[in-house]
Amino acid sequence: MQKLQWIQRKIFDRENLVRECNIWRTTGKKIVFTNGCFDILHHGHLDLLARAADFGNVLIVGVNTDSSVQRLKGPARPITHEQDRLFQLASLLCTDAVCLFDEETPEALIKMIRPDLLVKGGDYTIDKIVGADFVQSNGGSVEIIPFVTGYSTTSLIERIQRL
Repeated sequence: MQKLQWIQRKIFDRENLVRECNIWRTTGKKIVFTNGCFDILHHGHLDLLARAADFGNVLIVGVNTDSSVQRLKGPARPITHEQDRLFQLASLLCTDAVCLFDEETPEALIKMIRPDLLVKGGDYTIDKIVGADFVQSNGGSVEIIPFVTGYSTTSLIERIQRL
């Protein structure tokens, strides 16, 4: 299979992602889910994704739509268009599926795909992680990955603006 097709096959709409999750689940795969804006992909993001992938067999990344990012981060964001962010994330070896969500939180997506493990970055506590209760009530678990010091999209944007 050509590389471009391989990347494009990892970009899902919700309906097809749910179907694929059911296949993965019936074949005994452990499904891991994380989410974020991933506006300017950096070392901290890549560290989180690689560590998340190590917890299971399949890593699904929920990606905020452009309008969702604007509501969360302000009118100057995102820097990178949602289709570009999906393509970048799907290009990574550690990701198996990427899917957009437009809501304030990925809760509906989490409930649809029913992951075995939910992973978030170090700025969260378990009581603040959307979907943690749902995943745990279905026998799954939640992991918090420490941040890589010195990396954030906001700080990168500020540094670029100073140049």
